[in-house]
Amino acid sequence: MRLTPACGREHMIEPARIIEESDSEVSIEWSDGAETRYSAPQLRRACPCAGCIDEWTGAKRLDDDSVAEDLAFKQISIVGRYALNFHFTDGHDTGIFSFAFLRTL
Repeated sequence: MRLTPACGREHMIEPARIIEESDSEVSIEWSDGAETRYSAPQLRRACPCAGCIDEWTGAKRLDDDSVAEDLAFKQISIVGRYALNFHFTDGHDTGIFSFAFLRTL
């Protein structure tokens, strides 16, 4: 699967291409030429949603050891022009991963 988000914000570093490499790995080719590869377990452990990160304190709620190494993606969706949403095989699907956040991982 190849997703190509709309471009146009020249001052922002955005994905040029998003490539689902397998059911458990996705890569992003950024507009500045860099490429980043992410695994499903890595992204699940980094989930920024309110269920995984305490909204008030910023403390992590998710126990990293609870994430299976064989975790995979059920679906990957673009959210507007700024983020991705991952549906994981463990049922979790509430995280919105901004492109800026993904670039820091």
